Amino acid sequence: MPENQNIEWKESWRDEYLKWICGFANAKGGKIIIGKNDKGEIIGVDKFKKLMDDIPNKIQNQLGIICDVDLMEYEDKKYIEIDVKPYDVPISYQGKYHYRSGSTKQELKGTALNEFLLKKAGKTWDDVIEPRANFNDIDTSAIEAFKKGATSSKRMPFIEEENDIETILDNLLLLENGQLKRSAILLFGKSPCRFYINAYVKIGRFGQTDDDLRFQEVVEGNAYQLADKTLDILDKKFLVSPISYQGLQRVEKWEYPYEAIREVILNAIVHRDYMGAPIQISVYDDKLIVWNEGSLPNDLSIEDLKKKHSSRPHNPILAGTFFKGGLIEAWGRGTIKILNEFKKAGLPEPIIESTSGGISITLQKNAIKEKGPISKDLNQRQLTAIEFLKENGTISNKTYQELCKVSKATATRDLAELVEKFNMVERIGDVGAGTLYKLIGS
Repeated sequence: MPENQNIEWKESWRDEYLKWICGFANAKGGKIIIGKNDKGEIIGVDKFKKLMDDIPNKIQNQLGIICDVDLMEYEDKKYIEIDVKPYDVPISYQGKYHYRSGSTKQELKGTALNEFLLKKAGKTWDDVIEPRANFNDIDTSAIEAFKKGATSSKRMPFIEEENDIETILDNLLLLENGQLKRSAILLFGKSPCRFYINAYVKIGRFGQTDDDLRFQEVVEGNAYQLADKTLDILDKKFLVSPISYQGLQRVEKWEYPYEAIREVILNAIVHRDYMGAPIQISVYDDKLIVWNEGSLPNDLSIEDLKKKHSSRPHNPILAGTFFKGGLIEAWGRGTIKILNEFKKAGLPEPIIESTSGGISITLQKNAIKEKGPISKDLNQRQLTAIEFLKENGTISNKTYQELCKVSKATATRDLAELVEKFNMVERIGDVGAGTLYKLIGS
């Protein structure tokens, strides 16, 4: 068999290969073949009888596991095949934990080790008891908000009549032996950052370059309310609402599809690693990037996110409560929903990437509008007039004055620039009181 993520070839035995055996045992199992070179050629091993005694004993004594160690033969050459089964309990070698990922062996440390040990114990980070917390740390207003969402979504309609907080949290699997879990504090805590210092969202407004930070904001709060608070601050302080008109009535819209950006933020809250950095939202003139620390499951790729896939949230207890409260779906459709919303809006497909130890999604504005390019040199009045023309087809000098609350002279100058300088608008008829203007090509 060729060398792959489950098969390793070694020309001769070294005791350090116990690390590889440890890695296979902690992952999905695999085989180590001793006596085979990197080209896949059987070269055989010396002193195979001694190795057949030593290797099983070293595996059992230093790793505490048992593997099938078989002596094989090919063209009169002896080689050894070590078959390592996956173990449900964590296996260490000299006090260190190794893991086979792809075709490499990794020593697990820090957050990765913590998650590995929890997984082997049948736990996730959000499923662990928080011994520092008690029921005084729970925000009852967040519980009430959840009850309304769970009732209106009909996912937990009976919860509307329940007023005992302990019973509610127990039904949501947020308690263990009467103690609050980490997920309870994240979801409904008065101040989650007191327990998990990076449980917040950081938003920055940038200029033309990444080092040109204009201003920033930190959004704190429990997870159940964090998405709405973040959206509210984005709307009020960071995003410019494009203006359109129905007749002379002003209509403000979001720069990006609202449902899509809400889904992006909810996904970041559910899937992030809460032992790492906070969620970071970078706002630029032409794009918005949302980044959260964490990684995809090993067998799930970026391309898989663009089609129907299994739902495997990094924090399943957190995600389960979001689902029951009507905030998210539980079918792995979040990313599909985001892509579809942008497609419907005629905007570029969001870019999903693994970067800087996390997952980022870049939401882009459409550089080319439906009626042609809009120059950055246009003033706000002219931008307003362009949006009006898209909705209404034509505009007069008088309407321009009323729309932008300017004098006739200013309206005449702005319209002349749109015609002569920017080549975006054309006159209908001779210049005069009855002259109308329309977008070129409309």
